[in-house]
Amino acid sequence: MARARPFQQVDVFGAGPLLGNPVAVVLDGAGLDDEELQRVARWTNLSETTFVLPPTDPEAADLRVRIFTPSDELPFAGHPTLGTCHAWLSHGGRPRREGVVVQECGVGLVEVRRDGDRLAFAAPPLVREGAVDDATAGAVAQALRIDRSAIRDLAWCDNGPGWIGVLLDSAEAVLALRPRSSGLFVAAIGPRPPGGPAAFEVRAFFEVAGAVVEDPVTGSANASLAQWLLATGRAQAPYVARQGTAIHRAGDVHVAQDDAGAVWVGGATATVVAGHVTL
Repeated sequence: MARARPFQQVDVFGAGPLLGNPVAVVLDGAGLDDEELQRVARWTNLSETTFVLPPTDPEAADLRVRIFTPSDELPFAGHPTLGTCHAWLSHGGRPRREGVVVQECGVGLVEVRRDGDRLAFAAPPLVREGAVDDATAGAVAQALRIDRSAIRDLAWCDNGPGWIGVLLDSAEAVLALRPRSSGLFVAAIGPRPPGGPAAFEVRAFFEVAGAVVEDPVTGSANASLAQWLLATGRAQAPYVARQGTAIHRAGDVHVAQDDAGAVWVGGATATVVAGHVTL
């Protein structure tokens, strides 16, 4: 029988009100099967909808999170991780360890901590990294409608969705991209002029139903790009990446690295819609 379940829509990474990436959070997903979860995600029609469930091992995690796009389930995604944590805490969730929330998702356990007035997640290990073969590199250049020589470097930066990181010479080159359908998950990044509010400009593209989609602000892509750029010495933490400029958003992604080498990706979170959904 359908019942009212707590629901929030949270804006994540926004540099101001309604400038980030929204995620729908159903704070009680108990008793819903996979088909019902997918139906809800199609109905919200956001890039991701999450469902909070009891953790598989309550000694290891504070909550379990399942993340759905309108078409399938993801093992990990960044802005849903932060948005779900925000909603869970605002709904009265209490972590076992002070200041750290452990969320169970498809890639395993992900830690989220308070970083001043922001939340930040520990970037999960990459499931695929390293050089991209020539055929794939050519496909990426074609997808971005640029010459292969315009790409300074590219690499697999996959923490679940399938990202390929593409480094261009400048933020202007990133903002000039007009991608075409390719079936690839491409995260493009270029340096902004020094002295500004952000060090890099980022855009992330993927395909849905044969059409190119640009994500407003992408936690998973920024996490994997940070791991790549920091490991190769192309960036130094802490830094801020701006994303969403090309589609009238303004997301600020804060990247830090702790003494143990872990990369932390954080940003602002704010509840925009709160109530109940009947499921």
